[in-house]
Amino acid sequence: MASQIQDRLATDQDLLLMQEGTMIRKVRSKNWKKLRYFRLQNDGMTVWHARQAGGIAKPTFSISDVETLRKGHDSELLRCLMEEFPLEQGFTVVFHGRRPNLDLVANSVEEAQVWMRGLQLLVDLVTSMDHQERLDQWVNDWFHRGDRNEDGRMNFQEAQRLLHLMNVEMNEDYILNLFQAADVSQSDTLEAEEFVNFYKALTKRTEVEELFENFSSDGQKLTLLEFVDFLREEQKERDHAPDLALEFIDRYEPSESGKLRHVLSMDGFLSYLCSKDGDIFNPACLPIYQDMTQPLNHYFINSSHNTYLLGDQLCGQSSVEGYIRALKRGCRCVEVDVWDGPGGEPIVYHGHTLTSRILFKDVTATLAQYAFQTSDYPLILSLENHCSWEQQETVARHLTEILGEQLLSTTLDGLFNQLPSPELLRGKILVKGKKLRIFEDIVDEEEEEQLEPDPYCESETQPQLQHETQELTPRNRKKKKNSTLILCPALSALVVYLRTVSFQSFTHSRENYHIYDISSFSETKARNLIKEAGNEFVQHNAWQLCRVYPSGLRTDSSNFNPQELWNAGCQIVALNMQTAGFAMDICDGLFRQNGGCGYVLKPEFLRDTMSFFNPEKPISPFKAQTLLVQVISGQQLPKVDNTKETSIVDPLVRVELFGVPEDTRQQETNYVANNGFNPHWGQALCFHVQVPELVMLRFVVKDYNRKTRNDFLGQYTLPWTCMKQGYRHIHLLSKDGTSLHPASIFVYICIREDLEVDES
Repeated sequence: MASQIQDRLATDQDLLLMQEGTMIRKVRSKNWKKLRYFRLQNDGMTVWHARQAGGIAKPTFSISDVETLRKGHDSELLRCLMEEFPLEQGFTVVFHGRRPNLDLVANSVEEAQVWMRGLQLLVDLVTSMDHQERLDQWVNDWFHRGDRNEDGRMNFQEAQRLLHLMNVEMNEDYILNLFQAADVSQSDTLEAEEFVNFYKALTKRTEVEELFENFSSDGQKLTLLEFVDFLREEQKERDHAPDLALEFIDRYEPSESGKLRHVLSMDGFLSYLCSKDGDIFNPACLPIYQDMTQPLNHYFINSSHNTYLLGDQLCGQSSVEGYIRALKRGCRCVEVDVWDGPGGEPIVYHGHTLTSRILFKDVTATLAQYAFQTSDYPLILSLENHCSWEQQETVARHLTEILGEQLLSTTLDGLFNQLPSPELLRGKILVKGKKLRIFEDIVDEEEEEQLEPDPYCESETQPQLQHETQELTPRNRKKKKNSTLILCPALSALVVYLRTVSFQSFTHSRENYHIYDISSFSETKARNLIKEAGNEFVQHNAWQLCRVYPSGLRTDSSNFNPQELWNAGCQIVALNMQTAGFAMDICDGLFRQNGGCGYVLKPEFLRDTMSFFNPEKPISPFKAQTLLVQVISGQQLPKVDNTKETSIVDPLVRVELFGVPEDTRQQETNYVANNGFNPHWGQALCFHVQVPELVMLRFVVKDYNRKTRNDFLGQYTLPWTCMKQGYRHIHLLSKDGTSLHPASIFVYICIREDLEVDES
C-alpha cells in the first residue's frame, strides 16, 4: 500500500500540485485568518506549513489522523465568513478524536478542489491498509520525522535520536550491529526502506517465536493439523478450528507455496495474531448480530448529555460540531436545550450560563444531515423546551420542515401494548418531550429533582396514545401570560412515543403511566433508587424507558460511571461525550459491538418484568466464572510526551472490571523499567465474577511514577460477552478513543465456569 501511495504521488495531478505547495488561509475565528504555505511532503503522509514559500516549515497533520473532509458549506465557522470568501473556496479537515477541526480557505475554487480530492484519495488509501502496511507506513512516518534535512538518509546518531523519540531504549552495541546489517549500501546511513528493515529487526517477537515453536514439530512451520490444534486448544475455537485454519492460512500466510501446501510460517503466524482475527474483540460481535425486533425499552441506548457543548457547562462553546461528533460515534439519543432567541429564532445553549449560543434551525439541519450516517436505527431527540408559545411554534415548524420524512409524527399501526422496535423505527427521528393532556405549566425535566411533586402531573386513563391538537380557549390564553412556560399543541403533537413524565414512585408509575412514558433521574437519585429498591428499578426498566443524566454539580462536564445504571437496566444513560475518561471508555466499549449501531440488547434478566435480579445483591441462577488474564508483553507503547527524547516510559498494565458491586475490581502488573518498546511482564491476574453478562473489561497501560499518579498511556475496553479467549493482541486507544497503532499488549485469556456459586 505504501508503494501505491508513492505511485500515486508520481502520477496523480492533484497530489503533484499539493507537493508543489499552495498559499491557503488558515481560519481560527472570524478575526483570525492567516495566509500559510501548505505543502504535501514527499512521503505522501504528512502536510507541513510555513509562513511563506521557502520559509521554515513545521508539521501540520498526518494523513493517518484525518477522519474526513468537509466542504465549506458544512463548516459552522466558514459559513460566518461567506461575505468575505465564497464558500466553495473553503474546506475543513476533520480529525479523529477530539482534535479541533482545521478550517481552510484556498485562493480559488479550483485549488480547494485539488486539496479536497487529493486529501480524500490519501485518506482512502490509508484506511484500506492492512496491519503490516500500516506498520510499515508508521515506521516510514517516523523516518521522515527524523530526516530533518529531507535528504532521504539517516546516520547512526540520527537513528539513535529517533529511536529515543519512538520509546526505544536498547544496548548501543546491539543497535549498532542491527544498523550495520540493515545498511546494505554500506554508506553508513539508512535510506527509508533500509530503516524499515532495521526497525523490523529491532521488533523481533521472541515470545511469539516460543509459542510458535511449542506447536511446530520442526520449528519452521505449522502444518494444517498443528495449526488446528493451536486454534482448538489455545484459541478455544473448538468445532470451527479446521475451517478457520484453512481460512487463516489463506489470509495471512505471505508465501504462495505455503498457501498451496496449507502450512503457516512464523511470519504468517505473527500476522494472524496481530490481525482482527487475533484480536481480543470477537469479530462475530462487530456486525449487527443481535435481535433488533424487540421493544425500545429492551436495549441500552448510546446517549449524550448537553450534546451541543464542546467544553464545560458554564463557559463552554456550543456548536453543531458536538452533534456531528456524537452521531459519528454512534450516539442515538442527543439533547437539545432550546430557548427563546432574538428575531423570533429559538437558540440552543446551556441556560443561565455563559455558554455560547447556536440557532435551533442549524442544529435541526445538522441532525437531518448526520442522523443516519453511522447508524440507521432510530435517533431520539431529547428536547428540553424553555421557549415561549410563539417560539415553540417555530421549533415545531423547523422540526417538521427540515426533518421531513425523517421525523416520526404518527404512531405505528398495531402497536398498543409495547414500544416499537429499533427495526420498525429505522431511519426515524423521535422527539422526546412533554405532551399535552390537560392545560399545564411545564418545568424542565432536569429540575424536577429539586422541585415538589407537580400536582398537575399528566395522567391518562386511555391505554392508547392520543394526539392533542385542540386550540386553547381565551381563558387559557389569559393564563399563559401569568405562567412560566406553556406547551403549545403543535410541539406537543410531535411527541409520539416518548412522553416525559415526572417520577414519584415505582408504584405510582405502574398505576398511572404507560409504556410510552419516560422519566428522567439525576445520577444521585438513580443511585439511591438502586440501593433502596434495586429489584423494583430493574422491573420498572423492563417495561418503561428511563433516562439518567449527570449531576448539575458537574460544571466541568465530568462523567459518572454508567455501569452502575446499566446494572439496573437503565436504557438512556446520558454522558458528556466531549469529556474523555474511563466513563466514555466504558460507553464506547459497550457500544463497539452490534455494528456500532447505538443499540445493545439487554441481558434477558433485565428484560423480564417479573425479574428477581437485584444489582446490589446478585444471586443464582447467574453462573459465576473465573477469568485468568496473563499479561505477556507490550509493543511500541506511546510516550507520555512524544517531544522529549530522553524520557522512556516504565509501563505497567492495569486490568479493571466494571459490573455489579461484587464484580467491580482491578489488579495490575509490576512495572517494567525504562522500556516502552517491547516490555515483557509475564504476569497472571485472576478475577472471580458473579454476573459476567454485565461485566466490562478495561485494559489500561500506565507509565509508573513513584512521586505522582501514574500517567495514562493507552486503554482498550470491551464487554465480557465479546471477549475471545486464547493468545490475543489488544490494540490500544488514546484518551479520546482514537487508535494508537501500532501500540498493543499481548495477553492470554482463559475463562472457567465456577463449579459452585458463592451466594453469601
